[in-house]
Amino acid sequence: MKITPKLRLAGLLLVLLGFAANCHAKNNCPWINEATAGGLLGGEAVGEFTEPTPGHPAVCTFTQAGANFTRTLRITVEVVPDTHARLEVATQPCGKNAAPIQAIGNEALMCAPDTRSPGLSELVVGRVRDQLFTITLNTTAKDDLILTRTSLKEKAYTASEQVAGNLF
Repeated sequence: MKITPKLRLAGLLLVLLGFAANCHAKNNCPWINEATAGGLLGGEAVGEFTEPTPGHPAVCTFTQAGANFTRTLRITVEVVPDTHARLEVATQPCGKNAAPIQAIGNEALMCAPDTRSPGLSELVVGRVRDQLFTITLNTTAKDDLILTRTSLKEKAYTASEQVAGNLF
């Protein structure tokens, strides 16, 4: 069998397409992509998506690791029959510090949870119809130059806009 230039080209294209498929990101987060998450975290982020299972939410986790810090954006979404009750449970880490935020789904609250860890963290909990979502944005660096206390709130709000918008 004689291999023609067209056949050789077709074979090469198949090999290259196979490499491209293997290089595609494993993140399939339906609410936010790695580029947007990276922008919120201050640099390139690696994402991971976990499908929901009975009794457990779907989870998107984006991580950016540096020499002296790890920044994480974690998003959970779950369909629950009684979102009001689940909302109360999800905001327990806030204590009395939960503040309502406007224009983000329904009944959205934001706080700096008391995690007793050395870094900074911000939590958003909200719902869209029967879907409860949480967004946790944190850094392990106490004096992070990118994720300061003020920017954490702004970036958590931006992430919640994106997630709630995609849940509608």
